[in-house]
Amino acid sequence: MTVVVFAILLLAAVPIALVLALTAAWYIADSGNTVLFESYPQQLFGAIESYGLLAIPLFMLAGELMNEGGVTRRLIDLARLLVGGFRGGLAYINLVANMMMAAIIGSAASQIAIMSRAMVPAMEREGYDKPYSAAITAAGGLLSPIIPPSMLFVLFGVIAQVPIAEMFIAGILPGLLLGFSFFLAIAVVGLRQQYPKGNWPTRDEARRALIMGVPALSIPLIIIGGILLGVATPTESAALASLAALLLGRLLYGELTLGQLPRVLTRTAVNAGLVIMLIAAAGVFGWVVTYERLPQMAAAAISALTTDPFLFLLLVIGSLLLVGMVIDGIAALILVVPILLPIATQQFGISPYQFGVVVCLTLVLGLLTPPVGAGLFIASSMTGASTLRIFRALIPFLLATLATLVLLAWQPWLTTGLIGR
Repeated sequence: MTVVVFAILLLAAVPIALVLALTAAWYIADSGNTVLFESYPQQLFGAIESYGLLAIPLFMLAGELMNEGGVTRRLIDLARLLVGGFRGGLAYINLVANMMMAAIIGSAASQIAIMSRAMVPAMEREGYDKPYSAAITAAGGLLSPIIPPSMLFVLFGVIAQVPIAEMFIAGILPGLLLGFSFFLAIAVVGLRQQYPKGNWPTRDEARRALIMGVPALSIPLIIIGGILLGVATPTESAALASLAALLLGRLLYGELTLGQLPRVLTRTAVNAGLVIMLIAAAGVFGWVVTYERLPQMAAAAISALTTDPFLFLLLVIGSLLLVGMVIDGIAALILVVPILLPIATQQFGISPYQFGVVVCLTLVLGLLTPPVGAGLFIASSMTGASTLRIFRALIPFLLATLATLVLLAWQPWLTTGLIGR
């Protein structure tokens, strides 16, 4: 009945955090182990009792301050300077700006929402199809889980008990590889659709974009540089990035007023609260799953299918694509990692960093695939394009992501090379 209760609550559109918490409570009552209710509150709290999780609201705050303070627009202007003159130039600008934002926000859903508002109207004005414009923006959200910082990497590091800073470093090469595959997809679609050739900015426009855009680049440099040089932890880097976004928006660009701060802080608190609640509920659900010895049963079943690490990762990718279609990426991550990580590391000798990158990227694909596809609905609500037409335009980018996933599963050095493991 526990599985039935889980399915009914999920199909009834009950918030996923409540689905997990109520299903765990039902299992305890149905199994007769009511003594476990005494540990239920402790498990809820224990799931979020981690210093590393403090980075999540801080990265959210940095993204909100950037958007309100005009930092996002300066990064887009800088991207225009780099790739704006190519055919389909605005599409490339969209992607480069998304890569810059991925190095700051760390949340795919937040990135899709912010960049949809910033880029899709501009692309429409220059003759681009609205669904295609929304699709590029949504695809850019896939960069958030692997280009550091990443909320999913923070969670994975906490769950797997590996250094979050090293997880961030492990995502650099895969992020660049995924970005390159998206560039190829844009080039192919641009040639077929004959999108307009872009215009390179004039010398004055280029100078202005550089003067105003380089300070905005300090935010991703603070985050990534602080972590790579060992000067700051991911949480401290997130705090410094929030401070930099506040100072730039208030003092340099003059677009962030003190009157906007209550609204920014409220949005950050609400969004972070939703994520933290989900982590707590998924933690107690994972506790029940572990109590039922599901990891051991799963290990036995998978070991009977294959002994090859590459084939195992392909099985994981296929399974998690289905999971990510119906369950939120954060909840799914907390559910599957305690089950699959010990199998990957102990049975197949796979590096936790390679496993983490593959799992996080696979799960976030669920944001852009039916039937749930939260990222599709975000892009649709922000742009007015239908979800079905956005999904069709997304297909080349989804195929590029799948090809990247297979390459990451086949070549471990792409994730472990920069950290020397």
